[in-house]
Amino acid sequence: NPFAGLVSHLRASWLSGKTRPMEYRVAQLEALGRFLDEKKQEILEATELDMGNPSFEAYFTEILLCKNELNVTLNNLSSWMKDEHVDKNLVTQLDSAFIRKEPYGVVLLMAPWNYPIHLILVPLIGAIAAGNCVIVKPSEISKNTESLVAELLSCYLDNDCFAVVTGGVQETTRLLENKFDYIFFTGSPSVGRVVMTAAAKHLTPVTVELGGKNPCYVSDTCDVHNVARRVVWGRFFNAGQTCNAPDYLLCTLEMQEKLMPALREAITEFFGPNPQESPDFGRIVDDKQFRRVRALLCSGRVAIGGQTDEAERYIAPTVLADVLPSDPAMQEEIFGPILPIVVVANMDEAIDFINARQRPLVVYAFSCDSKVVNQVLERTSSGGFCGNDTLMQGMLSSLPFGGIGNSGLGKYHGKFTFDTFSHQRGCLHRNMGLETLNAPRYPPYTQQKLGLITATCEVKRRGTCTLL
Repeated sequence: NPFAGLVSHLRASWLSGKTRPMEYRVAQLEALGRFLDEKKQEILEATELDMGNPSFEAYFTEILLCKNELNVTLNNLSSWMKDEHVDKNLVTQLDSAFIRKEPYGVVLLMAPWNYPIHLILVPLIGAIAAGNCVIVKPSEISKNTESLVAELLSCYLDNDCFAVVTGGVQETTRLLENKFDYIFFTGSPSVGRVVMTAAAKHLTPVTVELGGKNPCYVSDTCDVHNVARRVVWGRFFNAGQTCNAPDYLLCTLEMQEKLMPALREAITEFFGPNPQESPDFGRIVDDKQFRRVRALLCSGRVAIGGQTDEAERYIAPTVLADVLPSDPAMQEEIFGPILPIVVVANMDEAIDFINARQRPLVVYAFSCDSKVVNQVLERTSSGGFCGNDTLMQGMLSSLPFGGIGNSGLGKYHGKFTFDTFSHQRGCLHRNMGLETLNAPRYPPYTQQKLGLITATCEVKRRGTCTLL
């Protein structure tokens, strides 16, 4: 296997204990901070070449949010690493019971192309903070960013403990043949299944972040113009190539008619009369994805947008009205600048529609009535939830980010990333003396011994007591 030597080298580094001291982890994290500061312009240029990213969007997602994660981690690492002492029963009162946060070992991070720096660095920050050695596999689709990461990351991180592997499907397949101690994958459900199958051969734990068709319910009682601006921003950010973007709207026919002019107005306000000329609207990543997304325009009727330019991989911000559940746009995650509207009779029908499908990464709900928002929250299931806005839940390091069911397994961001890459080792350190206290658990067994064991070990419901 072409990667066996690399994996063995990193495993030897991990077994040496090199990555365990907090000082080492902090030094590597601070090096990532220098990478973001010193190579900011190169990062912005690479993402612009790959995605046509506006520099505002690229800086926000690839630089600012990564630095936020880094600083949250550096500010809290010492407390996160501390042993967590736990409750004890009567038998172990004189002993030490605690949870030790230990690194898994050699971790594989597999990143997608849509946020090619952010979705490498955010999990990498947590993996380093937890004390692991890491192999990073960037996406070959965002080729300019892949080259940048491969060339520059090794200049900042310890090459005995951290490495970048490039290549396509063949290289990834061979890489996955190796035994890793943890795998973190972000991408599509189909590739996620391949990764989990490979991991299962070695009983390797995994986190898989898969996205999905995120529904957005808009009730009849809401500020239509505010809804339009927040939905247009979330749907068309990064030209719609965002895993937690609103994928389709659910609303009544009456609300669809109110929303349409408000959506058109918001699109014009954000991107001008011709979004193709706007410096603030991105492009589809490659020709394959362009053709896939363009094919979805046959769903329902094009109410806003619909223009395409294959030479530029441009698809206009598009709203599709009167979309049927059987239409192509409702059969897969769109991952592009298309927003279908599906008409429902009321909130109950919207909730039934959501629950009849695979559980999404996020459920969105808009209403001036907080009871409506709470109803959608309580009666649906998803990785995350946001009421009266889009994407903003992903900006908080204090909230876990991850899917459920078809939209993923596991969670990260902030301390959740550190916890994801840490094995929580349950530890009990007992006193070598006081052997008399252990006598009741040893044979020969008697009813008297069982009574003593029960009295000292039994957990009772609160509010009950035993008279001895």
